[in-house]
Amino acid sequence: MKTILSGGVTRRNLLKTSATAALIGAVRTAFPSGAFAATAGPEVTGVKLGYIALTDAAPLVIAKEKGLFEKHGLPDADVAKQASWGATRDNLVLGGAANGIDGAHILSPLPYLMHTGKVTQNNQPVPMAILARLNYDSQGISVAKEYADTGVQLDASKLKAAFDAKRAAGKEIKAAMTFPGGTHDLWIRYWLAAGGIHPDKDVSTIVVPPPQMVANMKVGNMDVFCVGEPWNEQLVNQGIGFTACTTGEIWKGHPEKALGMRADWIEKNPKAAKALLMAVMEAQQWCDSMDNKEEMATILGKRQWFNVPPKDVLGRLKGDINYGNGRIAKGTDLYMKFWKGGVSYPYQSHDAWFIIENMRWGKFAPNTDIKTLVGQVNRQDIWRDAAKDLGVAASDIPASTSRGKETFFDGKVFDPENPTAYLESLSIKVAS
Repeated sequence: MKTILSGGVTRRNLLKTSATAALIGAVRTAFPSGAFAATAGPEVTGVKLGYIALTDAAPLVIAKEKGLFEKHGLPDADVAKQASWGATRDNLVLGGAANGIDGAHILSPLPYLMHTGKVTQNNQPVPMAILARLNYDSQGISVAKEYADTGVQLDASKLKAAFDAKRAAGKEIKAAMTFPGGTHDLWIRYWLAAGGIHPDKDVSTIVVPPPQMVANMKVGNMDVFCVGEPWNEQLVNQGIGFTACTTGEIWKGHPEKALGMRADWIEKNPKAAKALLMAVMEAQQWCDSMDNKEEMATILGKRQWFNVPPKDVLGRLKGDINYGNGRIAKGTDLYMKFWKGGVSYPYQSHDAWFIIENMRWGKFAPNTDIKTLVGQVNRQDIWRDAAKDLGVAASDIPASTSRGKETFFDGKVFDPENPTAYLESLSIKVAS
């Protein structure tokens, strides 16, 4: 029997109306920007993402911790720690449907190396896409304590005599990075080569996962390493070595990690890809605020994320750098950037630099069609759509896909309109 309420409204209709109103209210709470007002939500409710325990993974961690994936329609998003960049690659090759991952916090060149089959089993290409840049700056090149007397900082040539003497004594010089052809490999190679030290002839480059850098230097397994934070700061805090320079001193405002995804996942789930990107972009804005740095360090330090003391994260996150060699710099602009100034936008010119440097060191052929390759992997179009739906101010959306000429500490200039000229200006490269 129907219960008739005043105005001719039945109890059943009232309940249905109330439920509908509650649902609309919940949706408005979850999506205050109206992200899905005009279209249906994501094709899936989840995505499997990988990360390495590095401060620049913060946008993924914060998006998870702050409920931003859920806000944008991906409540089942999973952010899983990876043992190494090699493991990240292997799990991307598998894909989320085969118990791997769909995307990751990733070294910016790695999607290109995978897309072309340069670092995959049997050289099998795995189509990849870059949706955003996650951050700029704040990686470090750190040196073992035994080289403190050389006074080495930005000028790596101060290590040359010490390295020569050690080799003459029959000992191997080991320079550690995190993945061949990745950002840390390219930073340490650029730094050594600028100082007249050939990274393929004068030292042995070795691969060490980021969380294992400090322990390996502690037992003498390496002479110098390049890695992101918090591992350089932890090295100094433990008194094991010192930081010669940060990568922002090599190239001010340089691109670092990216949000990389399997291309087939994006093609199958275009709305989910945009939703994912919007969540990450919001997290980047949160991470960029100085007011949030202490909370961010506490979150990242948790056992389930980095499992490190927050102090190992916080200092350099704020631009306070104890180099560990008596040099202390407070309030520098060398802190990690996440949003302001177009950080999140995946400039195609930046990807071109990563490719040209990997041509320099033999990872890509000299006749690589840079423009075509960048066009295949770099999905700045999705970034622009996501920024529009998120309500990003027009002033925060770059007008060009190129950031123009880039200048390095040794005076070299990279012009994305003429990358060959840049390559030819470098005195040390794989063939020399």
